[in-house]
Amino acid sequence: MSERHDTSTTTAASVPGRLGDPLVIGLSVGFILGFIALSLYDIDLVAEGIASGFAWTAGTLGSYFQLLLLVTFLVAIGLAFSPVAGARVGNLEAPELSTFKWLSIIMCTLLAGGGVFFAAGEPVYHFVVTPPAFDTEAGTPEAVASALAQSFMHWGFLAWAVLGSLTAVVLAHAHYVKGLPLQPRTLLTPVLGEGIMRGWFGGLVDALCVIAVVAGTVGPIGFLATQVSFGLHELFGLPEGYGTQLAILVVLGAVYVTSAMTGIHRGIQLLSRFNVFLALAIAAVIFLFGPTQFLVNAFTQGFGEYLTSFFTMATMTSQTAPDWWMQWWTVFFFAWFIGYGPLMAIFVARISRGRTIRQMILAVAVMAPIATTVWFTLLGGSGIHYQLTGAIDLTSALADFQFDVATLTVAQALPGGPLMALAILVLTTIFVATTGDSMSYAISVVGAGHDAPNALVRAFWGIAMALMAAILLYMGAGQIGALQQFIVITAIPVSLVLLPSLWTGPQAAIAMAREQGIAGTARRPSPSA
Repeated sequence: MSERHDTSTTTAASVPGRLGDPLVIGLSVGFILGFIALSLYDIDLVAEGIASGFAWTAGTLGSYFQLLLLVTFLVAIGLAFSPVAGARVGNLEAPELSTFKWLSIIMCTLLAGGGVFFAAGEPVYHFVVTPPAFDTEAGTPEAVASALAQSFMHWGFLAWAVLGSLTAVVLAHAHYVKGLPLQPRTLLTPVLGEGIMRGWFGGLVDALCVIAVVAGTVGPIGFLATQVSFGLHELFGLPEGYGTQLAILVVLGAVYVTSAMTGIHRGIQLLSRFNVFLALAIAAVIFLFGPTQFLVNAFTQGFGEYLTSFFTMATMTSQTAPDWWMQWWTVFFFAWFIGYGPLMAIFVARISRGRTIRQMILAVAVMAPIATTVWFTLLGGSGIHYQLTGAIDLTSALADFQFDVATLTVAQALPGGPLMALAILVLTTIFVATTGDSMSYAISVVGAGHDAPNALVRAFWGIAMALMAAILLYMGAGQIGALQQFIVITAIPVSLVLLPSLWTGPQAAIAMAREQGIAGTARRPSPSA
């Protein structure tokens, strides 16, 4: 095997600063302070401005976002089944993490917080309000498959693929072979060159990607506080006000900041493994003691509908669907995932050292989405069953997008009642914590440019996001919602960072295969030869 760089401990000299690029930190922190300051100055002005930008972006660029996710998935799957996908990531002959630990971190990090938050309510919503891709009568047994299929589309193959398939391949080759920094700017280096990306423009690219992730992570952190506060009020009669929400944020922040500071091999890994075991226990109880036959049939029919209607749902536009539906469902979710894309790719490339390209792509773009569909079926499918039989009625709550109410209502209807509801609240909390710790780590990696960022920097970003959530919640839950809408706007520049990976991803894979002497590729001579 040819000689390659080992950049697992990139020196500080190779990056703009020991604690981070001043431009990245300045712009990112400036965004947090600016958003809060403007909200304090005129909360309505901020909300209205973001709402206008959200509507314009969703209406004008929604189809572009959808095609980006669709083509990314198709190219990634094609690459995974090519001979070059046997190349290994990160200069290691064997995986750095065991398969279970590796998959646990993937499952608990990439779509964890959002997926758990929407798993109970979204399928029920699509059951009571038929998605535009289907013509089934809402609220009937015939509507079950289409409701689950639409949820699978939003949280399935396309969503996961954009988070860590082609982009992770590009970053893995650029960092571990060429010695380039683990930063979003590296995704554009094959197109614009190292000279441009090392300068202020590269810092701007990194900052925009960090801002997108901050917006995308603060939202779930804030929504979790409202969800757990509501749950504790319903289950134990605790007050549901800001004091309780603040206490929840303190506990949540302490958990994920500690996890981020201890790193991938300790806190992040342990938290992910615990959450996987808890999720498996909850899933087993639901499957064994819940509406088992209904869930089996619902998953079979729903997944079949997902596959047969895949391209219809993936390419649905405002020409064939109501504008409001596209904005608040497909485009919103897809833009959210795009915003996470570069930093999640950094995280995937970091934890996948020693894995083959094929393993990395299939784990992220196939196995994890299938596991997600099973989880959505267990929670959301149970909710549909109870809605269909009249045990619960979430029509009015979901009409107001009250997903915290939906989650708790479905949880209380499950076997175990209040105990199950408490377990799901704990699970949701830790899932959001795993998102918080991984993103605190990834943001710190962006600033440092290597995979061993300063622990205090990791703590700073974790605390900063918790504080931002606390301040925005104090202003009102509407500001958390406004920040969520801002995600769609940030997806514009971030999508341009992801776009080149459609061709640079395969190119990087081919280069890695050649360097490693994979059969079917012409091996280039070693630089030391």
